[in-house]
Amino acid sequence: MSGLEGGSPARIALVTGSTRGIGLVIARELGRDHHVIVHGRSQEAVEAVAASLPSATAWVADLGSGSFKVPRLDSLDVVVHAAGVIGGAEVERTALDDWRRVFEVNVFAVAEATRQLLPALRAARGTVVTINSGSGLTAGPGGSTYAASKFALRALTDSLREEERPHGLRVSSIHPGRVDTDMQHELVEKEGGEYDAALYLEPRSVADAVRLVVDLPHGATVESLSLRPTRKP
Repeated sequence: MSGLEGGSPARIALVTGSTRGIGLVIARELGRDHHVIVHGRSQEAVEAVAASLPSATAWVADLGSGSFKVPRLDSLDVVVHAAGVIGGAEVERTALDDWRRVFEVNVFAVAEATRQLLPALRAARGTVVTINSGSGLTAGPGGSTYAASKFALRALTDSLREEERPHGLRVSSIHPGRVDTDMQHELVEKEGGEYDAALYLEPRSVADAVRLVVDLPHGATVESLSLRPTRKP
């Protein structure tokens, strides 16, 4: 861990999937005034990101394993669930194992990590942010597996919000449209399309949305926020 000038920041944020894509940009943004717990599956990648931030520690875990332990914390101000996977195709071509793999990371891991972190979040009257998707609002052909996981994540987030109001927690769901990331390249290649970065959101826009959610006075909650690229095909 490296410290900020004058000591480590008072606030702590844990960001899953923070070694690449949206999660990495969110970790960098929150790292300006939070101690960040950087998560990923690769020890080398996690430690490299942690070393690049003003104040950070590493947490290496495979969220798709079905068995993991979050870091032990007395207090946690923010958790951002940014880790996610894509998968599946048309229902007739999607095997049960593909459904399980996508739900394991996109839904079950979010629920379990949050459950383990609730005592620390309650102690800080913290904020939970789930990075959902436009696919968590509407679904189309060929996207049932991913969309179903994001619909389920939205239900989880909505229920958690109401359950935790008495404990002073804020729970927010952010629904970006397509974002210019490695995952997006993978998706466009799968679809056989031509990649045009100008048609997608910048990861920075999602990080700015997280910053808005986190920095609101505690008496206000952004319950759900939908982001879309300004330009359309």
